[in-house]
Amino acid sequence: MMTLVLRGFLAATAAGIALTFCTLSGDAAAQTPATPAPAAQAPAAQSAPAKATGPIRIGVLTDLSGSLADLSGSGSVEAVKMAVEDFGASVLGRPVEVLSADHQNKADIGVQIAADWYDNRNVEVVIDLPNSAVMLAIQELTRRKNKLAIQELTRRKNKIVFGTAGGSSDFTGKACSPNGIHWVYDTYALAAGTGRTMVKQGGDSWYFITLDYSFGLSLERDTAAFVTGAGGKVLGSARHPLNSADFSSYLLQAQASGAKVIGLANAGGDLINTVKQAAEFGITKQGQKLAGLLMFLSDIHALGLETAQGLVLTEAFYWDQNEETRAFSKRFSERTGRMPTMVQAGNYGAITHYLKAVKAAGTTDTPTVMKTMRDTPINDFMTKNGRIREDGRVLRDMYLFEVKTPAESKDKWDYYKQLGVIAAADAARPLAESECPLVRKSADAGKP
Repeated sequence: MMTLVLRGFLAATAAGIALTFCTLSGDAAAQTPATPAPAAQAPAAQSAPAKATGPIRIGVLTDLSGSLADLSGSGSVEAVKMAVEDFGASVLGRPVEVLSADHQNKADIGVQIAADWYDNRNVEVVIDLPNSAVMLAIQELTRRKNKLAIQELTRRKNKIVFGTAGGSSDFTGKACSPNGIHWVYDTYALAAGTGRTMVKQGGDSWYFITLDYSFGLSLERDTAAFVTGAGGKVLGSARHPLNSADFSSYLLQAQASGAKVIGLANAGGDLINTVKQAAEFGITKQGQKLAGLLMFLSDIHALGLETAQGLVLTEAFYWDQNEETRAFSKRFSERTGRMPTMVQAGNYGAITHYLKAVKAAGTTDTPTVMKTMRDTPINDFMTKNGRIREDGRVLRDMYLFEVKTPAESKDKWDYYKQLGVIAAADAARPLAESECPLVRKSADAGKP
């Protein structure tokens, strides 16, 4: 895969890339199309004195047109704008600007966009990154020296990457980076929540329907470990490509397996189509249970309560948890017409934490800002006493929810009832099991 990513980057084909450039000033946001600077001008842009005193730029690299657009997309862009506006649209006497782009769920396009941002736009932070293949491409390429790729540029130019939408736990595992932060959730947390709960409820035999790329494979792997660790069995799996329309063959295989639980290791439009078609086949009425291992509020909204009722899921945020979450969500809804997903709420929190760290540190220098962010507890409407671990994983509580029945729902977007809390320590992979080289170096440094 990495060969394809590099080939796509070196081709430098920017056709079809959608960019938006926004300058936020107070409560106003003016948008103009961004025109990428010619490659030949990049060295001058890097050494220009104005870089230290010009705008601080944040890039929201997201899915604006595909199956993940509802859970992140334009809502993620809006959440970042809200964070910047609420901070006063400036820090250290410098205006804060927001760029956004559609990576089209293609790693090579994501690489091209971020490289242009780093080379020609002086972007300090890239955030969101739905689609773990894009997220991991950025993380992997950072470490490859002497390559014109995103993560090498991130390291060489002192940039920060927030993975708020992508889910693969490898982001803070074997693919970890000193500048990468996994802010909202990962596949380990989902497995620890939904997977472990289903096994405790008697679902001790599983069959997976899995999205065949890094996120789905990580989610299946992490959930299967919890199932087998609790004495259960994995009877098999069927893997499908991104943006599939027909899941009948996969569902029939799962049905024929006789597994008590069909684990859905996919997301967005693929997950919605799987659940809808499972309902058409009457699978749950015949005794098998569906486990939506990654489900968002936007998915439940698309499915409707008649179809989604009873599903158990794990999230880091729900709009109706308390007064703080309701206040933020009301403001978000007034701007977008929708309640926020955990990804969109997480984008607000991540950028707020970053801007606070820049202000406290008195600089945008990445090592200094990263240290300040790690040293500062995370406290906002979504996160209480969170912190960034040395592998880049944000330690936060996760929540187990069940989707309400139509009779239980009292209003639009009234979809969840909370079943329990998964403590931060249980929702994150123990450092003793980590494959992150940074953790091993940290442990080695402490030895005599």
